[in-house]
Amino acid sequence: MGARHDRPAHQELRAGNRNLECGTWNVEAKVMMTNLYIIRHGEAVCNVGNIVGGRNGCQGLTPRGHEQAARLQARLARGEIRADVLYASPLRRARETAQAAAAGLDVPIRWDEEFEEIRPGEADGMTYDEARERFNTAGRDIVYQPYSPGGESFAMFVARVGRALSRILRQHEGQNIVVVAHGGIIEASFYYFLGSSAALVLRSGFWIHHTSITQWRQGDPASDQRWYLLRYNDVAHLDSEMLASTEPL
Repeated sequence: MGARHDRPAHQELRAGNRNLECGTWNVEAKVMMTNLYIIRHGEAVCNVGNIVGGRNGCQGLTPRGHEQAARLQARLARGEIRADVLYASPLRRARETAQAAAAGLDVPIRWDEEFEEIRPGEADGMTYDEARERFNTAGRDIVYQPYSPGGESFAMFVARVGRALSRILRQHEGQNIVVVAHGGIIEASFYYFLGSSAALVLRSGFWIHHTSITQWRQGDPASDQRWYLLRYNDVAHLDSEMLASTEPL
């Protein structure tokens, strides 16, 4: 009788051709790594209109944003990412982008409010100039004070995203996870994986292109628990005309 091959929890074992002379099976071990792809929405009306784009202020994608989403869909349809699960923010600009991504990936969407952009509070739907005048937003502590009453502070937002990422990474270990969301979610992923304080926002930021792909991958769970950044701001599906951006988040 051939040797018994126990299946490690972190590996997928696939039986190969049987060696008739020695009576054993050639078994190929495939490490099941977790991949997380975070995709920013296309250009939105609130981006170009300088509008605080929460649940009330978000008016969806611009014509260019829809074209960016269409090009993303065509790219994903070629099979570059074989998604096991697709999560998305329900805010309209992310919803419209996620619908295009879902068509390209051929997977259903799981709407998740925890992947919404930072919640702005009473300023939602105002222009940034109006919010600055009414709530003195320029004089606030940008790390620990909400943008306006009823909103989240940046520290609260980073903590929320961290909890959401922990949840889906635990639920879908060894799978390819796609999240269609916002620039802030991508930024928060750096704080999460690098173990940085939200106060880092006072020193540095991230300029994130619309419909760009950011990818994180965990090493072999048996020997390497670290997460690796494989790509950031990947917009290979866009040309220079489609790359124009008005703001980083």
